[in-house]
Amino acid sequence: MYNGLIKNYHLTVSTKLINLFKDLNNNFLQNPNMAVITTRYVLDENSPILYVFHYEDDGFWQFSGDEDCEDSDYRIVSMEEMVNIDDSILELADMPFGYCAKRIGKKAKWVTEPIKHR
Repeated sequence: MYNGLIKNYHLTVSTKLINLFKDLNNNFLQNPNMAVITTRYVLDENSPILYVFHYEDDGFWQFSGDEDCEDSDYRIVSMEEMVNIDDSILELADMPFGYCAKRIGKKAKWVTEPIKHR
């Protein structure tokens, strides 16, 4: 009997923590210190941010350029650092979970769409 109660309590707490994490990551204006994914090309080589992903499963944000990347090319930085690199991403602050945005150049307009799963 207690085992089932403990399991249900653990599941409820885990679900609440996941939802809280997703809420914090939903609008990045609320949390400038939030960790996000980018690439060494964006950070070190001034590659323009052309793709933004807001993942459904964990609420994480990813910002990348047009380069093909290996696992070793990815970096974790704060959202504030990404905004300092390119403040046009502020236009995407309310982009829903499971969506991505892309553009053809740094000055081009963002186009959003649901993330297509392969």
